[in-house]
Amino acid sequence: SIDRPGTLHVVATPIGNLEDITLRAVRILKEVALIAAEDTRHSRKLLQHYGITTPLTAYHEHNEERKSLSLVARLQGGDSIALITDAGTPAISDPGYTLVRRCRDAGLPVVAVPGPSALIAALSVAGLPVNRFAFEGFLPAKSRARRTALENLAAEERTLVFYESPRRLAATLRDLIDLCGGEREVAVARELTKVHEELFRGPLAQALEFFGDAGTRGEIVLMLAPATAPVAAPKDVRGALLRLQRETDMAPREIVKRVARETGLSGSEVYRESLKLRKEGEERD
Repeated sequence: SIDRPGTLHVVATPIGNLEDITLRAVRILKEVALIAAEDTRHSRKLLQHYGITTPLTAYHEHNEERKSLSLVARLQGGDSIALITDAGTPAISDPGYTLVRRCRDAGLPVVAVPGPSALIAALSVAGLPVNRFAFEGFLPAKSRARRTALENLAAEERTLVFYESPRRLAATLRDLIDLCGGEREVAVARELTKVHEELFRGPLAQALEFFGDAGTRGEIVLMLAPATAPVAAPKDVRGALLRLQRETDMAPREIVKRVARETGLSGSEVYRESLKLRKEGEERD
């Protein structure tokens, strides 16, 4: 018999290969009263493969506000529920956060049933430093917003992990070359655990060549190697930045590009120096 109140089980499911499911996950999916799935049609294939006949209900980004309330009510009534997404671990760049938070706020038990996660799988085989990393989820779809996000991350000294649409991969690689230089190391994992699994590792310029502009297919995990420890920038870089900030109304990005051209340094080195100057200015204010 199920103890009252019910438990929310956050269950990781395969990201491609159906064999990548734990024995515990299969048992839980069979035992619960209800499975909340991101796309019920997609999840039904997995459940049929393992002979799981538990009822399904849709829980996705468009209904999670409303649906999480009714699921909390079911849990309070004693029904245990499994939360799954189309692939990987719920709530990690997927629906789930709202429901988990509401369960925690209501004092309901929430249990992780760990398993596949695309970002961890990709990091484990990429050959980039993984003692420290930062997961940034999906980059903005719009060009300007994406570029701004990447500008703010260019000097990051941890490995960065992004999920990216195959249609936008080339544009993102071009932005990264612009901001970090073509020599910065990158790894791109495509279709992990599936038949056409592929992993590229090398300089950004080569990555753009490898994947080309025609667009690629499949699920993409993009990993950017850490920025090398910044070398103290020569005084003329600081001077040039300050002069252009004072004497022109150029956008910060254009100032960085101009100074990089004038000094022969990479855009990321000049950008790091501009961030330092901005920080010093804020501290003085």
